[in-house]
Amino acid sequence: MSDLDQFRQETRAWLEENCPQTMRTPMRSEKEATWGGRNPEYAHPDQKLWLDRMAARGWTVPDWPTPYGGGGLTPGETKILREELARIRARNPLHSFGISMLGPALLKYGTEEQKLGHLPKIARGEIRWCQGYSEPNAGSDLAGLQTSAEDAGDHFIVNGQKVWTSYADKADWIFCLVRTDKAVKQGGISFLLFDMASEGVSTRPILLISGNSPFCETFFDNVKVPKANLVGDLNKGWDVAKYLLGHEREMISAMGLGATGSDALIEAARKGADPLLRAQIALFQVRAQAFKAMSERFIDELKAGRAHPAQPSMMKYYGTELNKTRHELLMAAGGSDALEWESDATHGGAPARTWLRTKANSIEGGTSEIQLNIIAKRILDLPS
Repeated sequence: MSDLDQFRQETRAWLEENCPQTMRTPMRSEKEATWGGRNPEYAHPDQKLWLDRMAARGWTVPDWPTPYGGGGLTPGETKILREELARIRARNPLHSFGISMLGPALLKYGTEEQKLGHLPKIARGEIRWCQGYSEPNAGSDLAGLQTSAEDAGDHFIVNGQKVWTSYADKADWIFCLVRTDKAVKQGGISFLLFDMASEGVSTRPILLISGNSPFCETFFDNVKVPKANLVGDLNKGWDVAKYLLGHEREMISAMGLGATGSDALIEAARKGADPLLRAQIALFQVRAQAFKAMSERFIDELKAGRAHPAQPSMMKYYGTELNKTRHELLMAAGGSDALEWESDATHGGAPARTWLRTKANSIEGGTSEIQLNIIAKRILDLPS
């Protein structure tokens, strides 16, 4: 038996013993996601049990080094763990912008003090992060941001506004792009970390068409930030931002892999939906399997450092389009019942609310139009 076969056998046995049965069912709504943080909310006590067990092994971030709270697994072992989790349909033990976005950026650009100070807390789900990128006049043209950080000796004074800050009203810390040089566009941006409990930080939720409010406006009024919280070099934050965006797009593209809804679609087709809808479901399943295969290859190349810099844009564009198609088919299969907004049968209108939420997937993390422009220029070598 090879080492990887042995690892698979041991992993399978551990998961069978430690993953609660309640964590082997699809989430019915975003309320069942585990985000951790200083004030964690659990819809079921097994969410905390599952998080604690996985974090104790470093398996919330299996490929991070162990000194930073990771599992220290090799790429091959990480892939096996992912496969074994999928085999038992285990829920993600921790949803975290710290894991999917900030962590990789800190591993590449952070100081040793910053890595040791933040990464283990991210791995254990102790601190919940939000992203301070978009501003009212700096969305697609992110480099036009105006939130400023003035040099005040051993600290910066931050003033400005961010918008579409996901879960800012629930986050403990923010990773934030700020302008530290007004004379240069991309070359005048820096990357700061600071506590959302700092004096001068306030948030205001933005109510969406779905009736939910995951996004916020975020305001900074003379917020004092220690210079030790600067990631990377002063005025070089654009490099950190682009690297982080690649990981954000990788995270969003994973929605195309069918975290929710695929089982319900297959069941609808088996129950004898009308022939046209069944054909559409079959075509979707073919495309979803092709995307899954492409994703496996992409992740392998990414971990090996061989992925094309524009590849996250390809994955993000197609993954979000697939996710929208999945939930449009679910609405069609559900008929008028799927339009229920408040009933217990739909768990508070989960199908309709989730369907509406997918519309944002092709906007957040860079719009589909931005992704297509990147693909055209950097992969197809088309003129600007």
